[in-house]
Amino acid sequence: MSEFGWRLEQEIPHLRRYARSLVRDPERAADLVQSCLLRALAKEHLWQPGTNLRSWLFTILHNQHISELRRLARDRDRMAVLDYSLAVAPPAVSFCVVDFDRAMAELPAEQRRVVLLTGLKDLSYEEAAAVLAVPVGTVRSRLARAREKLRKRLEIGEERSLELAA
Repeated sequence: MSEFGWRLEQEIPHLRRYARSLVRDPERAADLVQSCLLRALAKEHLWQPGTNLRSWLFTILHNQHISELRRLARDRDRMAVLDYSLAVAPPAVSFCVVDFDRAMAELPAEQRRVVLLTGLKDLSYEEAAAVLAVPVGTVRSRLARAREKLRKRLEIGEERSLELAA
């Protein structure tokens, strides 16, 4: 196996987690990762050794996801199925996790992606900006707005849980 193939294999778990957080459906996430890996293998000659492979792969995965969303938007029937599948709540693991999951789902897609890349994937602001193809300042402002919305949403959840306990 080439060094590129070996390094690519090491990034698969990270790609899976990012894909699951984007699409919230394990099967669609697996399809997204597979198409990302196929694209990366086909475009191996475009990757520059010494650069961050994970950021490059996240960019491919992100672009694949956006392309998929655009395709679905053109087909209204598919979009209705997607909306329904996203509306089905996962089994409750804990009240706090469900609240956080709902709060994340309420964020605009641009803010949710920044939170996922910087928080869950632990990318720097610069790396997240490269993945999303936006300036670093945009990443910072989206992250600040997302944090504020999450903070407000989760504080409301805490007040409701206190009222229920009383």
